[in-house]
Amino acid sequence: MNAKEKNRKAQIERETRETKIFVDLNIDGSGESEIETGIGFLDHMLESFSRHSLIDLKLKAEGDLHVDQHHTTEDTGIVIGSAIAKALGDFSGIKRFGSAVIPMDETLTRVAIDISKRPSLIWKVSFSKAVLGEMDTELFHEWFAAFSQNLGANVHIENLYGENNHHIAESCFKGLARSLRDAMVVDPRELGRSPSSKGSLGS
Repeated sequence: MNAKEKNRKAQIERETRETKIFVDLNIDGSGESEIETGIGFLDHMLESFSRHSLIDLKLKAEGDLHVDQHHTTEDTGIVIGSAIAKALGDFSGIKRFGSAVIPMDETLTRVAIDISKRPSLIWKVSFSKAVLGEMDTELFHEWFAAFSQNLGANVHIENLYGENNHHIAESCFKGLARSLRDAMVVDPRELGRSPSSKGSLGS
């Protein structure tokens, strides 16, 4: 599938002994979402991600929450990243790079992304609380790491300053959404070419 095609969509079902997840997304959507992970704060973050990326996102996850939230959180990052990669096809024609600086009241966070098929995460974010709502704050790193690895993207996230932990977390998701939104845009001047001087991504 060439990135020039509109309505870039994908569905993925992933089932392990720890989680069962279904995702249905449309990159060229309007930011509508139906999210059900069993973790209220994660639902809120993914709804915000959908709204600001303009990705239509339906996700239902059943996980071993009686153990903890780690597997469900990490695996939602896996399936969303994988589904976006699938919807992008061979990545040809896209702008590839995107960045955003997101203010949320007293908080400012910077996010940059390169959809390069060379995944990595640079995470310069810390929290003063161990839990937000019912969600362990250390799990945000796990979500972004799983997302970047399975999308095949280089993602840099740095919280420049902030005090409110909710604002810090949400600014990271909004920053990813806005930078991803820019990076996935089809550039008509690329004429469907690979967005790399090497001729192919990941080389």
